[in-house]
Amino acid sequence: QVQLVESGGDSVQAGGSLRLSCTTSGLTFSQYVIGWFRQAPGVGRVGVGYIANIGRRTYYADFVKGRFTVDRDDSKNTAYLEMHDLKPEDTAMYYCAAGPVQTLEPSLYQSWGQGTQVTVSS
Repeated sequence: QVQLVESGGDSVQAGGSLRLSCTTSGLTFSQYVIGWFRQAPGVGRVGVGYIANIGRRTYYADFVKGRFTVDRDDSKNTAYLEMHDLKPEDTAMYYCAAGPVQTLEPSLYQSWGQGTQVTVSS
């Protein structure tokens, strides 16, 4: 059974930092692209960034470039989302997902975690 579990969400003030983790089991982690997404109330799920399984190529949405970093440790079957200079508009539920394609399109990811809440106050 494939499982992805996000952790590290918290309430922080604007300008703060957080590191989210995505721990996986039941899949060959090194074979999958890991994407990070977020969803605010009343808004659809939006891609934040991903890290490829080969070459560790990363790609980010424009609204997080320079502030967020995606990384992975294949020896631990875990991916990370490092977030800096957080803004109130970053408030959302954050999800990780595993899929075969390097994309920020949520529908192309096969397996999802339950999410972890990030709240940024001004």
